Amino acid sequence: MLSRAAVAAAGVGLAALAWAAPAAVAGDLFDPATGYRIDRYRAPVDRPAEGGAAVDLAELDRLITERGAALIDVMPARAGYDPETGVWRLVDRRDNIPGSVWLPEVGRGALDPRLAAYFERALARLAAGRPDRPLVFYCMADCWMSWNAVRRASRLGHRAVYWFADGSDGWFDAGRELVRAEPWPVPAPAPETPAP
Repeated sequence: MLSRAAVAAAGVGLAALAWAAPAAVAGDLFDPATGYRIDRYRAPVDRPAEGGAAVDLAELDRLITERGAALIDVMPARAGYDPETGVWRLVDRRDNIPGSVWLPEVGRGALDPRLAAYFERALARLAAGRPDRPLVFYCMADCWMSWNAVRRASRLGHRAVYWFADGSDGWFDAGRELVRAEPWPVPAPAPETPAP
């Protein structure tokens, strides 16, 4: 039988281990070179998004009605896109905020070059030469993908970047309608020019 001192010591040791384990795991959740979240995207977001301002529902309404904000849903599509056609293979139905553009997978911590170009071109198209046009990113509540997308858009030079962290969940919970989403296809890669 263990003494009270041994039980207490064991308890302190286990408590220290419990605190150390999340810290070690948390270090693996972010790319040390870029700062993007790279794993466990569905978890409470505990820090502000670099390069963008968080907005609540009232501020989102103001951005839409007064400034013509572009709403960008970054919810993943799970099955990917057809590399030949660029059309997304959807496994699940996605309902999002009316008027949104759905750009799947662009909130991941690392993007392949074709998806990175897709994101960059889509934002340029949405901004339409207006650097002041608000770009509002969202996903679902507790989703790091929209957090990553805000950072990525800011790093591409967009300055009117916003983050609606409550996402489609917050919109729906406020009694507002969601509509069926169709993702923008991924453009075909530029043809390679033969070397002279």
